[in-house]
Amino acid sequence: MTSAVASPAEATVTSLRASAYTVPTETRESDGTFEWDSTTLVLVELEADGEHGLGWTYGAGATARLIDDLLAPLVLGHSVLEIGAAHAAMRAALRNVGQPGVGATAVSAVDVALWDLKAKLVGLPLALLLGGTRASVPIYGSGGFCSYSDRRLAEQLAGWVTDGIPRVKMKIGRDHARDGERVRVAREAIGDDAELYVDANGAYSPKQALGLAARLAELDVTWFEEPVSSRNVEGLRLVRESAPAGMEIAAGEYAWSPADFRDLVGAVDCLQADATRCGGVTGLLAAAALAEANELDLSGHTAPTIHTHALCGIARLRHLEWFQDHVLIERRFFDGFVEPVDGAVRPDLSRAGLGVDFRRADAAAFAVR
Repeated sequence: MTSAVASPAEATVTSLRASAYTVPTETRESDGTFEWDSTTLVLVELEADGEHGLGWTYGAGATARLIDDLLAPLVLGHSVLEIGAAHAAMRAALRNVGQPGVGATAVSAVDVALWDLKAKLVGLPLALLLGGTRASVPIYGSGGFCSYSDRRLAEQLAGWVTDGIPRVKMKIGRDHARDGERVRVAREAIGDDAELYVDANGAYSPKQALGLAARLAELDVTWFEEPVSSRNVEGLRLVRESAPAGMEIAAGEYAWSPADFRDLVGAVDCLQADATRCGGVTGLLAAAALAEANELDLSGHTAPTIHTHALCGIARLRHLEWFQDHVLIERRFFDGFVEPVDGAVRPDLSRAGLGVDFRRADAAAFAVR
């Protein structure tokens, strides 16, 4: 007599491992308000009923320690299918240590791993488990750092357009006097047909942003991201209401909770969300529901592998940021990484979950925890 195989409904998390890997960037990079020379991937690995789930975030290596100390005890022994309850318990556990920042990224990584594991247990790619609203996700090339020379800026953006990505984004705000010239260089490099976006990462005051917006409009810039800090919701609202016709204002990458997204409604034309910061797939779905209820599109921020699946399950989608630093890391460390075709990414529906496996041997030299 053979023993019965446990159903997915009976599967509980039996192990959780958090690790961190710091990977140097190709060169020192900067945007309007920050400089960096490396990116840290914080990875969460779960096991249940013979299956292995992966989730990750980008941020501080300390996130792994927080996961081990505070979140792992809440997840171990918990039903894999009851992600909502696990997510609520993790959010509640952050009360005294702080939900934004490291706390939110920790929850995000574990939540993504739970969704990957759940999808594998039921034998579905995550995109289909989430409803399969669409088969592919449009992307925009993202880099164009302020630390680049004009030549490097032109080469990178034009390269994406040549590769079939019809929309690209560059950073501005580091040198206000040169922003207009750098954008002109970018426009000449990509031609008249490609969409050109800019991201100031909150480097301007509202009046400064509006003054620049008028010049950007002459170069057919159609997307102005974080012209002012996303904490300055009234400033965003002012810029949105006064920006030139045809130029959309976007923000949301630093929304850590549903309340943060709620506050941005009315202050942006397109809401951005990052599943590695806003609470994983669960948080992304909440942001998408809010966007849909307010007739706003949602744009995914970075972390392409996670968002390729997660964004296939939402109703109002604009696009996904194909961010250079994260693309290089995920292409290097994950088997099954999906490359774009004709300006869009399509999840591999032949593989369950997120469809990727971690190349531990390739990442080992970069381990910091």
